[in-house]
Amino acid sequence: MSIVTIGIDLAKNVFAVHGVDESGKPVLIKPRVPRDQLLALIAQLPPCLIGMEACSGAHHWARMFQQYGHTVKLIAPKLVAPYRMSGKRGKNDAADAAAICEAVTRPSMRFVPLKDEHQQATLCLHRTRQGFIEERTAIYNRIRGLLSEFGVVLPQSPARLRREITGHLDVLPGWARRCIDDLLEHAGLIENRLVEYDRAISEIAREDERSRRLMRLRGIGPTTASALLASLGAGHDFRNGRQVAAWIGLTPGQHSSGGKQRLGSITKAGDAYLRSLLVLGARAVIANLGEKQDRFSRWVRSLVERRGYWRAAVAIAAKNARMAWASLKYGDDFKYEPTAA
Repeated sequence: MSIVTIGIDLAKNVFAVHGVDESGKPVLIKPRVPRDQLLALIAQLPPCLIGMEACSGAHHWARMFQQYGHTVKLIAPKLVAPYRMSGKRGKNDAADAAAICEAVTRPSMRFVPLKDEHQQATLCLHRTRQGFIEERTAIYNRIRGLLSEFGVVLPQSPARLRREITGHLDVLPGWARRCIDDLLEHAGLIENRLVEYDRAISEIAREDERSRRLMRLRGIGPTTASALLASLGAGHDFRNGRQVAAWIGLTPGQHSSGGKQRLGSITKAGDAYLRSLLVLGARAVIANLGEKQDRFSRWVRSLVERRGYWRAAVAIAAKNARMAWASLKYGDDFKYEPTAA
């Protein structure tokens, strides 16, 4: 019988392929496929369902396989683990490919949205920008730590640190001052690079009609709009907005039993970067409420009073995630009309 489902365990140089027919019987087992032979192997097969773990290179291979008429689905690695029969065959590439082949056919399986090259390139900007931010924070922490060894304690704010450090450099020993100067110079270069990346992300957001629609939502700016569009695409991989909020980790975890519902804190599953952007945007909404009396502002104000600051911020972030999905899914059919302040 012909192959209908294939599981591929991805790697850098050697791949494992496991294919089954309609009855689930293995008909293609190749535990060692060199990288330069994988595409030729898949190209000669009839169109079928291909499952892979969402790891490095998965989106690239998915785009390549789709060119030959195959349906490709990506699965988070942690969702594949229960299907691996470790007690029988152990942990190896062939067992992983078989587990992926089994997992991809499950009707309740949750899949990772496929990304095109433009989406991945945009996410490269975001990931690199976030790395620069973390590096900048580490440098300023290092500066403050080194200065404290000589009795100089400065504020955490980078702007205040740069402003107040000038008067303390003259009292430092020679090599210590050299180190601080080099660290400040390096931090300045990172600051300049961050300005360039922010400008590039803003240009990408302004040029795309879908991003401009997202930026109509209060609490979503160019950075968040660009990241949402690059991560969600057209939103077709989700049935509703709540799935998006749960995918980002903005819904409460359940600990229910015996017919009694118990909801805990948010799950914090999925993309922490998207979640942080949405929460930061929600905090900006709360901070800029002022005396606004439109319906949305009154809802936010009452939410803060009833549930507290942080629960309100998470609720606004989850609401924006759901509305962002609706805007991407339905396009112009989704009518968001911001009420006048």
